[in-house]
Amino acid sequence: MPVSARTYADRCPGVLRPWIADDGAIVRLRLVGGVVPATTLRALIDIAERWADGTILLTKRTNLQLRGIAHEEGAVPDALVDALTQAGLLPSQSHELVRNIMVSPLTGRAGGRADLRPVAIELDRLLCADADLAGLAGRFLFVLDDGRGDVSSRALDVGLMAVESDAAQLRIGSHRWGEVAPLDEAPKALAALASRFLQLNGEGATALWHADELSDDRAVALGGHHARDLRTQVRSFPPAFGIIAQDDGRFADHVAVTDGLLTRAVADDLLARAGDELVVTPWHGIVVPDLDRADLDSTALANTALGNTALGNAALGDTALNDTAPEKA
Repeated sequence: MPVSARTYADRCPGVLRPWIADDGAIVRLRLVGGVVPATTLRALIDIAERWADGTILLTKRTNLQLRGIAHEEGAVPDALVDALTQAGLLPSQSHELVRNIMVSPLTGRAGGRADLRPVAIELDRLLCADADLAGLAGRFLFVLDDGRGDVSSRALDVGLMAVESDAAQLRIGSHRWGEVAPLDEAPKALAALASRFLQLNGEGATALWHADELSDDRAVALGGHHARDLRTQVRSFPPAFGIIAQDDGRFADHVAVTDGLLTRAVADDLLARAGDELVVTPWHGIVVPDLDRADLDSTALANTALGNTALGNAALGDTALNDTAPEKA
């Protein structure tokens, strides 16, 4: 693909680098794999009502966003930064912008070839431990698909797709493939690819943001010269909204959030049923996982979403279309 002629620096928002809109500052809060502890979401609703416009936006990258925040000279109040930090939403000030890790939302719970939750956690640790990786653009995206193909069609920079329970093929950009690696070595391999990208993407305001912007020779140098494993040629539609049977006999509820705007009323309803954590999905939804049968009424059980096969909902083959359009933002 042609090299970008961009001449301006990345301005993807964070807490310490907000975007200033007409109605106030916007801050984006990165969630690894969309996972948000219930205690954190409960605190964030209070924070949104105190410092922002009272709502929480779910982004298509499974992050959260607040807007309408008062600011002074482009900075949000220190008290807001402290509140977000105490809620666990700013674990690294130096790397807050680069913790962009999307994961199949039901991984480890329903379907998929592998449980990618440990991979995502370790990748986040490695990112935050490497000072140089703070230089990635705030739009640089890691996408980890557990083999069902629900997030594999997303535009990405570095990622993987599980081919077995203990192995995955690495991805470089949206169209190139790396080696098949043991799953326990995948976090280190992904961090190394991100580090190598920073050696190839240029410097200053003209530095490239994305792997797809690399020239062909640089993309090959990054590692994208392997044949695609046939086991990666699977796609699935997003999981249905509603009750989904988990592999362990429990259930998850994939709840649609209108326009992606989470209000106090909706959050309170979710939290009343949630256990330790919830999962934000790329489709303006939130999964409330690990529900017992006693938590569900008979109507909900009768309408349990079907298709939780070994590869996840409705494996459709490589020519099928995911209904979420690729995006960079």
